[in-house]
Amino acid sequence: MVDAQSLNLESYIRSIPDFPKPGILYRDITPLLASPEAFRVTIEQLADRVNDLEVDVVAAAEARGFIFATPLALKINAGFVPVRKPGKLPFDTHAFRYQLEYGTDTLEIHIDGVEPGQRVLLVDDLLATGGTMEACCHLIERAGAKVVGCAFVVELTALGGRNRISPHDTISLITYD
Repeated sequence: MVDAQSLNLESYIRSIPDFPKPGILYRDITPLLASPEAFRVTIEQLADRVNDLEVDVVAAAEARGFIFATPLALKINAGFVPVRKPGKLPFDTHAFRYQLEYGTDTLEIHIDGVEPGQRVLLVDDLLATGGTMEACCHLIERAGAKVVGCAFVVELTALGGRNRISPHDTISLITYD
């Protein structure tokens, strides 16, 4: 078994030029997910980085955020709350509508997903512009909980997402300019 600190996770991220359109360099996490060792180390490294945050609940927006948030929640002994698109949750919800580059979108959580005062860690696979994570932060705070951090496997620093979600602590395992 490889030590969690010695495995180079970046070697499990595939770069695909011109996807989904020309000029975009897509960072593909599927090779990391295909390797049980790399996936395990990813969760262990995230857990090590958030250990001091005293997290009650891990929340993530669908769908790729779920992949990392659920095993992380188990690893740090926290609950998991899904953040979903409208109409996907069967119970009463809190909703937050936010602006996209060309329109609007909405995210929802169950009204009993987080309780006032709970400490929530938000997780996603990738931080780019930060719009979705910013909306998640607002949604969690509107429900009365406290966002104690935002954690990502990959961060594209040139797109400025970290600035958009400040003052929340931001944790990224792999960064690209």
